[in-house]
Amino acid sequence: MYFAALLARTEDGWEAGDTELDDVETLSDLVELARDASDDDTVIVFIEQEDAWFGIVRIEGEEDPRIYVSDGAAAARSSYGEMLTREILGDDLDDLADELESLDLDGTEDGEPLNGDEDDEAGSVAAEAVPAAPVGDRLILADLGLPPADLLALETDALAEIADALGAGEVLEAVR
Repeated sequence: MYFAALLARTEDGWEAGDTELDDVETLSDLVELARDASDDDTVIVFIEQEDAWFGIVRIEGEEDPRIYVSDGAAAARSSYGEMLTREILGDDLDDLADELESLDLDGTEDGEPLNGDEDDEAGSVAAEAVPAAPVGDRLILADLGLPPADLLALETDALAEIADALGAGEVLEAVR
């Protein structure tokens, strides 16, 4: 189960809204959704999956989005998290997946699948290639009041703590 929210910084402060990710299939879709929420202002997109991981995407005008994910390996096992980690790691993820695949570490002879099921193989190899650690831009919120050390220390209910640090705790709580 996912929770997603948009925080848009305006002249009057932060405005929050929960958002549906049903039509989001790519990072471009997510960025378009955020830009529709606010023209040229800063927009922060929060995505959280059941306290397993959270992601932050920061969009400012037409600049490229900045992305942070709290646990790359956990996120890579979900559709939205995989979208974010793939954007962060890009070709490195493909290279790591290729390397892992070539090592033949599945515990069977000649690399045969354990259950004869090869459908999960591509997704699991990519997920195994992502580190079980934070990935992305650790400075993503530093200029807004959340230094990297504090961001890295967040665990459960991270989105509320982030919103509080940005001065948007009350507006986020209204949409939760």
